Parts: sequence; C-alpha cells; structure tokens
Amino acid sequence: MTYEGAIGIDLGTTYSCVGVWQNERVEIIANDQGNRTTPSYVAFVNNEVLVGDAAKNHAARGSNGVIFDAKRLIGRKFSDSVVQSDMKHWPFKVEEGEKGGAVMRVEHLGEGMLLQPEQISARVLAYLKSCAESYLGKQVAKAVVTVPAYFNDSQRQATKDAGTIAGLEVLRIINEPTAAAIAYGLDKADEGKERNVLVFDFGGGTFDVSIISVSGGVFEVKATNGDTHLGGEDVDAALLEHALADIRNRYGIEQGSLSQKMLSKLRSRCEEVKRVLSHSTVGEIALDGLLPDGEEYVLKLTRARLEELCTKIFARCLSVVQRALKDASMKVEDIEDVVLVGGSSRIPAVQAQLRELFRGKQLCSSVHPDEAVAYGAAVQAHVLSGGYGESSRTAGIVLLDVVPLSIGVEVDDGKFDVIIRRNTTIPYLATKEYSTVDDNQSEVEIQVFEGERPLTRHNHRLGSFVLDGITPAKHGEPTITVTFSVDADGILTVTAAEELGSVTKTLVVENSERLTSEEVQKMIEVAQKFALTDATALARMEATERLTQWFDRLEAVMETVPQPYSEKLQKRIAFLPHGKEWVGTQLHTYTDAASIEAKVAKIERLAKRALKSARREGKDGWAPGNEDNGSGDDNDGDDNSDEDDELQRGRGVTEGSGRPPIRKRDRIEAINANTE
Repeated sequence: MTYEGAIGIDLGTTYSCVGVWQNERVEIIANDQGNRTTPSYVAFVNNEVLVGDAAKNHAARGSNGVIFDAKRLIGRKFSDSVVQSDMKHWPFKVEEGEKGGAVMRVEHLGEGMLLQPEQISARVLAYLKSCAESYLGKQVAKAVVTVPAYFNDSQRQATKDAGTIAGLEVLRIINEPTAAAIAYGLDKADEGKERNVLVFDFGGGTFDVSIISVSGGVFEVKATNGDTHLGGEDVDAALLEHALADIRNRYGIEQGSLSQKMLSKLRSRCEEVKRVLSHSTVGEIALDGLLPDGEEYVLKLTRARLEELCTKIFARCLSVVQRALKDASMKVEDIEDVVLVGGSSRIPAVQAQLRELFRGKQLCSSVHPDEAVAYGAAVQAHVLSGGYGESSRTAGIVLLDVVPLSIGVEVDDGKFDVIIRRNTTIPYLATKEYSTVDDNQSEVEIQVFEGERPLTRHNHRLGSFVLDGITPAKHGEPTITVTFSVDADGILTVTAAEELGSVTKTLVVENSERLTSEEVQKMIEVAQKFALTDATALARMEATERLTQWFDRLEAVMETVPQPYSEKLQKRIAFLPHGKEWVGTQLHTYTDAASIEAKVAKIERLAKRALKSARREGKDGWAPGNEDNGSGDDNDGDDNSDEDDELQRGRGVTEGSGRPPIRKRDRIEAINANTE
C-alpha cells in the first residue's frame, strides 16, 4: 500500500533528517538506529553498502571506501576551485567525469566504480525513505527536499535527480531557511501579526541567512544571502590544521607521512572536540597509534583557542548577516526574532556575536536546530500532497521565496545583462529583446550566467545553447526574444525565439552540468543492479548476527548446566559445531537471500529447542531417572519468552552489547530494487 501523502527531507551535508505530518503535527522519524538525524555518509566496505550511522562508524575507524560531503560536490565541475580545494582533505578519490563534473571512485564487489554525487545523495535519500516507510507501514513515493538558499540551478536540478534515483517524486525543492521559518511560524500563524524573522542557518557544509516576513500563514522571503561552502566542517578543518601543526612542531611528523586511515581518525577526533567545546570550556584530542613509539597523542584545547582559530570563519558569518539586512533594506531593530538552525549554530562564539550584533536580543530557541528544516519540509509536503489528512493548521500556508542571485545572459564584450534580479519573488517570468551584432548573422550563442558582477567572467556559468536559423538581415534588425522562467523549485528554464514576419523558433536551454533523463535512468538501473547484490550481502551479515546471538546465548546457558549432560540435551546441542561451521565456511557461498533465510530459520529452530532443554536442566538440575522422555517437540520447555520470540524473528539484542536492530537494512536495498 502506498502512502497518499508526502514526506519532508532535510538532505544535509553532514546530517540529514526526515519528517511527516501525522495527527495534526510533524513527527520527526528516527532511523533504524533510533537516531532522529542520520549522517550523510555512504560506505562501500566488505562488499556491502552501508548508509548513515553504520557508514560514519567506519569513517571514525579510518576505513577506506567511506564517502561523505556529496552535497559539496553536487552540481559542480571538477575544475571548480571549491572542488580542487576540498579534495585535498578527503580520504576518498575525486576525479573528472565524462562531462567535466566531479565524480568519486570507489571499489565495490571487486571492481572500480565512478559514482556521481547524485548517486551518493540518492543512497541517503533512499535510506530516509525506508525509515519513513517503516514508521508509516506503507510505501512512500513523494517528498519535499530542501537545499541551501544559495544553491544554483544545476545544484537544485541535481538534487531533484538524486530524488528520482532514490525512487521519489520530488514535489518541490524548497530553501532550508524558508523551511525553518515554517517550523518557527506554524504555531504563530493565528496571531495575525506580521513579524520579520532572520533565519541563521549554519550547518555542516553550507551557510544561509534569510530574512522572512511571517504574517498569518504567508511566509515571504525578503532577502537571502549565504555561502554554499561555509559550515561546521570548516571549523573541523581549522582544528585539523591546528592539530597537524602541533604534531609537526612537537614530534617532527609531517602530514604526508600519516596514512589516510590515521588522518580520518584525527578528523573524527577534531569533530568530537568541537562538539565538546560547545558545552564545556576545555576539551582534548586524543588518538592512539599516531606517534612512532605507539604512545597516545593528546592535544588539550580550550574554547577560547577554538574561537581564536575560527575568527575568520565567524567573521564571514556575520558579514553574510549584514549583507542580508542591507538587501532587505532593514536594520537590526526591524528583526523581531533570530532563529538558529543547523548544528554549528550551537557554537557559543557564534551566538555571542549574534547577540552583540542584535544588541542583546534573546536568540529564538523555540525550534530544534537539527530538526527545524525537516519539520518545515514535512509541513510543505503535507500542503503540496493535497493536505492528506487535512489540517486547519496548514490550510493557509503560502511560501513566497526568492531568486538568490541575479540571472541573465552574456552580451557583446562579455558583459552580463541581468534579466531577473536577485531577491525577486518566485515563481517568476521575464522577457527581454536582443539582436545580432553582424550583418546576415544566422545564429547566436546564448550563454546564461548568475551572479552580481558586471562581467560574465566573474560570475557562474549555468549553461548555453545556440539559436540558429535566424533570417539574414542587417545587424540590429532581427528581434531575438529571450525568456527566463524560474519555477517554485528555483529551477530555471530559458527559451529564445527569433521573430521576423511569421517565423518563430524556440529552444530550451540545456545545462551541460545536468544529468539527462537517460543518465538518470541509467543510475536507477545501476542502483537496481547493486541493490540485489547488496541485499544478498546484507542477508549474509544478518544471518551471521542472528546465529551468533543464538550460539552465544546457548553456550552461556550451557555453562550453568551440571555435567554430565542428559542424553536428550546432548542430542539437541549436536547441531552446534555444524551450525558454527556453516556460518564460518559455507554462508559466503550462498548467492540469494531466500536460501540464506531458509537455512538460518532451520538452525534457529534447532537452537531454540536446545536452549529450552539447557535452561530446564540448568535450573532444575538433571539426574539419571528424572529425564522426561520427551518426544523432542517444542512444547517441553518452560518458556516462550518475548526474548526468545524476538531472537527467532532476528531482532534480538545480545545482552549488554548495545547493538541496535539490523533487519531494516536490506529493506533499503529492496526499495532501490523496486525503483523504476
């Protein structure tokens, strides 16, 4: 059965979150580890594909094949200076793809693969989709996905493509600060009073500031500003550079002599100490095995030192805030609330500087920094899906977002001619007329850019196309009409037409950085192919986990049974060495999940019977003559405990292990397998 509504997804650089409108409120959905946010990590390890917490755990251990920061690559060229800078710090390989885009190389199932950032993001989206399906008990087909307000056209389209690959119809792409404003304003909609809100969205990899007017259910963006390459990871990088300098100065160890595995571990420790210093004034980076003599490396850090190392980062944040205020023609006194969003907004120095800028104003704490964006996306998903399970709370919600950067075309001498100015409310359509520069010119190249500089070479090129078949005439006579249309997702379509008499030609721009529909379909097929393979690998992993739990439990109980064992118990535990041998030497030869499940179920039945007998003899004792001469059926035990039943279904947790359930993982891949 398919869920009629839609889910809201905050697809973050470092962490992602999913929510759904249920029972007159938004429910933030926990993942299969019980966490309400999920690391945006994908790991290709041991012939398996892991997503989320499991993948990030491998990163902390320095494992190869762990991919993260896909959001910093999505929609970007390999030659982009941002990509060239970032790839120096990543433990995974980034290469140039066929179209000049940035792709990641991984080893999986014995072969090298080049993956687009969209494919990595699609894995994360598919995982969140499966979490929502487990929560709702229904298939999910539609979603609203958020992006940074400063994402350009190609980055927005690439995010939509990732949703398609994950098997989702993306109803709308909305800006993260706008979604957070919905979370802030939903319960204030009935107040009727207009208020100006500044949303300060400082996430793991991106930073946005939006000034939004909230009045009733209308959320109107007045101005937006930001940096798609500024976030908490830059704080991590500053701490990493500080630690590497300390290692070099104290021990003479250069960065080049450290393995990628050790660098990954050190990077994880830097992230940990950053979090510690948000609620404590002192912390330390500690790492075993880094020093040549095997001693533990320890670097003590104070909050004051972190603030000193990150002075420039925090200053960049404040300058973005000031630009947004200027764009909105507002002063700090005009802002009623400052809403903090994103994990990095918890940094005390950031909050202190904001309070100082806004003259002691209390920062808004009514929204959860990690969940506000997913919350707002879930509300908008509810509205756009037709108000499934209609609610008066969402009935009047209207979003009026804006274009973050001016967009236009290149004219003669490389000048940038703006067609739609930044902070124009969308959806929006604008038309301008142009002409030829040479006599009898039969074609023109229309190059589309976004930015605020007067020359195109200083702005970002979105794409180009050639309009040919122009009627021969003197230069300046033909009329070429160029129309820019920005939809509610913030995605741009450009059309051009030459009109002379009754002749009209129109072409639609195709951004070379975008994926074609054929490429998207191919990626879906790749996801299908590896989903089936991964499902088998995950079935093997689950089988090992389930049976190991049974074997450990049985052996623990056997230690309580006095010897010699009864004849009946000896018969019932005879399967144990064979079961262990099957797990250790034969399980990996099974090639489909169904046959693995059948074998596991058989061994579990034997283990359950043995466990019942062992528990009885361990509790009551055994002596010759008091054996029950049972028939060997399953009804001779003293318990059908919930614990045994859960183990039988493969959801048991080994006592004291703290390991979460793993059953749902293979469902993620099965969902991909059903994607069409």
